[in-house]
Amino acid sequence: MIEEYLRVPLSTITLAASQTLYMVGWSLVAGAVLGMLLAIVMVLTRPGGLHANRAVFFVVSTVVNVVRSVPFIILMVTIMPLTKIIVGTRVGTTAALVPLIVHVGPYLARLFENSMLEVDNGIIEAAQSMGATTPQVIWYFLIPEAKASLVLALTTGTIGLLGSTTMAGTIGGGGVGNLALTYGYERMNTPLMIVTVILLVALVQLLQSIGDAISRRMRHLD
Repeated sequence: MIEEYLRVPLSTITLAASQTLYMVGWSLVAGAVLGMLLAIVMVLTRPGGLHANRAVFFVVSTVVNVVRSVPFIILMVTIMPLTKIIVGTRVGTTAALVPLIVHVGPYLARLFENSMLEVDNGIIEAAQSMGATTPQVIWYFLIPEAKASLVLALTTGTIGLLGSTTMAGTIGGGGVGNLALTYGYERMNTPLMIVTVILLVALVQLLQSIGDAISRRMRHLD
């Protein structure tokens, strides 16, 4: 029934969904780690930070801004040689992970930075007065105090990443976006396009709702 209505084998739809989950999952984990590291460096080295260093802050902040300003489709094509070096191929779902990570890492870095800058300086000063080292300040004070805001930042990044995966089809990455374009738009399959859009909208709403709920719970626990 479903296959007849959408005019696409159910196995194709399942494969596209699994490819999207694969790309979002792995690139989000790696991108979040990269983004957090970049954010911590910027928070520490910015003017007035624990280890203020204008040169380091300028370089890291500039790199983050430059990468964020490049449209994903252009970034994906530009770093194809790097993708080839890392995964051994320029095309495919795994190859799409490299540009996705490079794209979402700096994006999350700026969101994480803003979240951590919301923490009251008095908390950081109190931690230092108790003799806490920089790693201890970050792990036991800065991140815990910003965790609710960090969850919202991660939610925003996840939704943006989901949108970026739709462009991965240009390098054979597959996914739901490629399904809608290849089997929907190019074949004038309107039902498939409509169902795909509805599913993506529903997924975005679900992700946002989960992120908001977790963030509210963390704020109440505090």
